[in-house]
Formats: sequence, C-alpha cells, structure tokens
Amino acid sequence: MGKKLKRKDYEQELEPLQLQLVNLSRWLLRTGKRVVVLFEGRDTAGKGGAISAIREHLNPRQCKVVALPKPSDREATQWYFQRYVHQLPAAGEIVLMDRSWYNRAGVERVMGYCTPDQYTTFLQQTPIFERLLIDDGILLFKYWLTVDQAQQEERFAERLDNPLKRWKLSPVDVEARTQYQAYTDAREAMLAATHTHHAPWTLVDFNDQKRGRLALIRDLLSRLPDTTVPPPDLELPALEHKPLKESFTLLKPISNVSDQD
Repeated sequence: MGKKLKRKDYEQELEPLQLQLVNLSRWLLRTGKRVVVLFEGRDTAGKGGAISAIREHLNPRQCKVVALPKPSDREATQWYFQRYVHQLPAAGEIVLMDRSWYNRAGVERVMGYCTPDQYTTFLQQTPIFERLLIDDGILLFKYWLTVDQAQQEERFAERLDNPLKRWKLSPVDVEARTQYQAYTDAREAMLAATHTHHAPWTLVDFNDQKRGRLALIRDLLSRLPDTTVPPPDLELPALEHKPLKESFTLLKPISNVSDQD
C-alpha cells in the first residue's frame, strides 16, 4: 500500500466533490428521482466514514442514513426484504444504507444466523428484487469496501484502545476476526450470484480510507447523469432597523454557559 493521503490534501480533494453532491441534491428535488446507495464490507472497512463524507453538507430531511439493528422477533417472520422496503426513498430523496439486505449473504451466512435454505433463497431472489427497484425508477448503487486483514487488525486495536470508538467493537466483531477467509468466500459467492447487468457491484480499496472515500464519491457522481442545477437566486435585503439583541424572560434561574467560560 502506498503512502496514505494527508488530511489537508484529502480535504482539498473532497470539497469539490461535496459541492457536486449538493448539486445532486438539488437535481433530485427538481427531477423527483430516487437514489439508494448500499455500503457493504468487512468490519472496520470504513462504511461509516464514507457515508459521513457524502451526507456532511446535505439536508438530513432529504438524505437519510439507514443502519438497521438486529431484526425483531416479528420481523424475523416476515419476508426477508420487507423491512428494507420500508426504508426506500420517496421522490427527491437519497438513502445511504450502512449495511443492507446483503447481511444475509455476509454475517448471517458466516455466523450461522440463517439456514442454508434461507441463504439460497436470498441469492435467488435478490437479483429479482433489485430488478423491481430499478424498473420502478430507483437509481441503485452497490459498493463493497475492501480492506486487508493486517489493516483490519490495526483498526480493531484502535477501537479497543479508544474509548470514543469502543462502542464500534462488539462480540460479533471479535468473532469475525477469526473468520476472515470465510467472509472472503461468502463475498465471492455473493458477487457471483448478485453482480448483474442491472445492479452491478463496485469494489473500492479502503486500506487508505481517505483515498477510498474520494474514489467512491467520484465513481458515484460519474455514474449519474448531468446533475448541474443552479442554486435559486436569493437576496438578503438590508434590515430596516438596527439588528436586535436576543431577549428572553427567565422563568427560573438557569446557567448561562459560553465557550469562554
């Protein structure tokens, strides 16, 4: 792996891409198009960071992040795709899925959380399900973030040592460390069954997360039509009076806290 990208250089390259993403959001509102982006990959690959880079300057009412928990007892009895259908975007919206229905082809398959029949049915139904989404006009993009085991181990150790990141480390993650090859085999079987002409997979190298985010965003933008939509013409006319100070009535004593305290 080459030299990692410095933060200053990363931010300089990221800013124009984020401006294009803001353009994309205006284009979605004008056209009523719907976008779904799936982020899949091993633990620590960098899915959350990539999603944050995309949504940082977008309206949270328009750009929704979906990271579903373990299915409830009721959800476990439903059609597998049912709870994901509920998360799909309406006109003008973009949904970023931090893991998706492909849980069944990854962690559920490797850790034994689904039966062999459920797994086989999933691989058979997924291309059909995704064909239905695309035929209905959804723009679907599927990304797998790749990371070598040595790099994954470094990130696991960082999470263990950093109390701000410790929440990202679960017992399932610890067990997954011993299943690196099994996850590779499961990914290859998944790609063979679900890499289709109408919904292809794109693999992105995330050993350097900053370079990976830039590559992913560039690819996403390149696969969309021209989304250039000028911002609306707005003016801020001068106030007819002097700016007012904030005023309020205290109902009971409270503390007044500022950064200078």
